[in-house]
Amino acid sequence: VIKRLMVRMEHRGDAFKDFIVPLLAGGLAGTAVDVTLFPLDTIKTRLQSSKGFWASGGFRRIYGGILPAASASAPSAALFFCTYELFKVVVGYHFPNLQSPWVHMLAATAGEVAACVVRVPCEVIKQRTQTSRGLRPSQVFKAAIESEGIRGLYRGYLTTLSREIPFSFIQFPLWEYLKASWSDSQGGHPVEPWQGAVCGALAGAVAAALTTPLDVAKTRVMLAKTGDMEVKASMAGLLVMIGREEGLKGLFSGFVPRVCWIGLGGFIFLGAYEQGKHLLLTHHPTH
Repeated sequence: VIKRLMVRMEHRGDAFKDFIVPLLAGGLAGTAVDVTLFPLDTIKTRLQSSKGFWASGGFRRIYGGILPAASASAPSAALFFCTYELFKVVVGYHFPNLQSPWVHMLAATAGEVAACVVRVPCEVIKQRTQTSRGLRPSQVFKAAIESEGIRGLYRGYLTTLSREIPFSFIQFPLWEYLKASWSDSQGGHPVEPWQGAVCGALAGAVAAALTTPLDVAKTRVMLAKTGDMEVKASMAGLLVMIGREEGLKGLFSGFVPRVCWIGLGGFIFLGAYEQGKHLLLTHHPTH
């Protein structure tokens, strides 16, 4: 299917626009946002840890775990945007009458499934490093492999998807809608990269606020030790358990840094993506 799609895009002259540009611009965007906002992510993770903020490290070593995060940023974001843009083409081709929000939801879902193959193992190492006392990423990686094997690196894959898919269901259709509305307000002129960044910040903040409980559950699963209740529980069961034991405060722990981090992250991430696309398309010989 992908081969036939690529041939079709070659005939249309869109292979560069629909595949190469998202690949490069997505890698740039992922690296930019994860490295820039890493301290906020560390604070959010420690606030959500069942051990508590101070026991997990407080404000110390807030750059602990940046290496696995940085190493996953470019490939996972590149995978996401390649899949996202390709699926928009595929779904639009096969279902021309399907309304745009559904196209964006399906494309974002496919993008998250692909991106999490790279993102989850690095996220596991990153979060355990963030909440450990002085352990290096290499030590955390070794301990994970020794205790659970490769399967341990994918602890929380389904839980992560349970968070990412609803998040993307909200963020990307809202982002595309805000961009289209802004474009319409200026006579149909395409939005500038900075305008796409503002739309990304608003969409990201709304999606982050609504999906905070799912993020708390994902964090608890990734930080849990083998045999802990968090590992055995389903997403729904874990949310009920956290709600029963800690109330709304527990379900929305890390809310402020998460909304700030993802709102600002949406500005940087989607702004860098729009800017990368703009530069690549502007300087490509066929444009």
